[in-house]
Amino acid sequence: MKLETLSETAIIATFLALAILLFSAFIFGNLLEKIKGPRVVGEIMGGMVVGGSCLFLIFPDFMKSIFFAYPEEGQVLNIFYQLGLIFLMFLSGYNTDIKVDKSNIKTIGLVFFGATVLPMLGAIPFLGMFQDYFIGSVNNEVAFALVFCIGVAITSIPVISKIFFDMGVMNTKFSNTILTVSTIQDLILWILLNMAIRISTTGSIKLSEMLMVVFITLGLFVVITLIAKNVKRIKKEVDTKIFYTTSFIILLLICALLSKVGINIMYSSFLVGYVVKAVFGTTKVVKTKVSYLESFVFSFFVPIYFALVGIQLNVIHDFSLFRFIIFFIVAFGLEFVGTWIMLLFSKLRTRVKLNFCITMNARGGPGIVLATVAYANNIINLEFFTVLILTTMLSSMIAGYFLRFQQNKDKNIFNELSE
Repeated sequence: MKLETLSETAIIATFLALAILLFSAFIFGNLLEKIKGPRVVGEIMGGMVVGGSCLFLIFPDFMKSIFFAYPEEGQVLNIFYQLGLIFLMFLSGYNTDIKVDKSNIKTIGLVFFGATVLPMLGAIPFLGMFQDYFIGSVNNEVAFALVFCIGVAITSIPVISKIFFDMGVMNTKFSNTILTVSTIQDLILWILLNMAIRISTTGSIKLSEMLMVVFITLGLFVVITLIAKNVKRIKKEVDTKIFYTTSFIILLLICALLSKVGINIMYSSFLVGYVVKAVFGTTKVVKTKVSYLESFVFSFFVPIYFALVGIQLNVIHDFSLFRFIIFFIVAFGLEFVGTWIMLLFSKLRTRVKLNFCITMNARGGPGIVLATVAYANNIINLEFFTVLILTTMLSSMIAGYFLRFQQNKDKNIFNELSE
């Protein structure tokens, strides 16, 4: 079997495109960190500068010679995009403790209902205000309504994870609760997005197919949690190459298998990371191996992933600043108020409640996936695609600044889930 390959010119163009994306993400990521903002937002901004919002307008021919050097270049770059997302989710899963027990099950339930169910119900009255401006070419109102409500309620595991990583508060009581809620929430919302896509492409939906996806998706979460609690960890020290190779085989294989039953690779990667932690444990030796992987992933794949998100945005054309502001206020407000209302039934301090209300508003990665998938299926138009991406950026910045502010006031606040 002979594999087809790209020409040397195409390969060089791809390397150049990756270098420019990585450089721009690095510069703007560092800039955001200098002003205490989330690095991830800076990396997306780096992509925006390279894309149609800046350099593509100023030097269109030159930029096309780099990013459109050959017909398949977009597909090649998308592989790096997917790898960045997969590795980020894998590391998030490894560094997350999914603890649904008596000590935090009430908080998880309250935050989930307040940040998911209430915002989605609250979004329904606003549909008529935006539908004519945001609906896609398939003109399916039911599919659009589902995407609109998901866009209001969704929370980002990748962006929240990156913020927690950057702040050094990963695996605290607060971060574990947030990521557990976000995992359950995003799994359910992805099911709804699958329904929206099915409705938009066929005009109908088979209840049996959707029930199967629901069963598998939620069942996986339960199974992974049980495995993590009962699996016998490998106590013998594992060779570094074996550890990496085994982890990558499991990661890629599970992502491929679960995609066959409608499970998105983002959530598959997250669950695989959790399984790897359960099998290999969290000893000092294993943590050192994982830290090496984190250093590489966060210096190459993840910046390119977020830069490729930013490069697709165009805030110059097909965009209304007024409608963006109104949508952002509606989305942020519904998520905040819904979470706050439910946490009134808890005994958490006001500052801790505020942390949940702000953090659950960071839409990031899943918000970006929602926007790209819905736009690719013509459920939404270009303007709503841009609005959803900008909403994820602004909400993530607010979350990042607010959490750093809270950390500076009280370094132990993220380990507190009590009065």
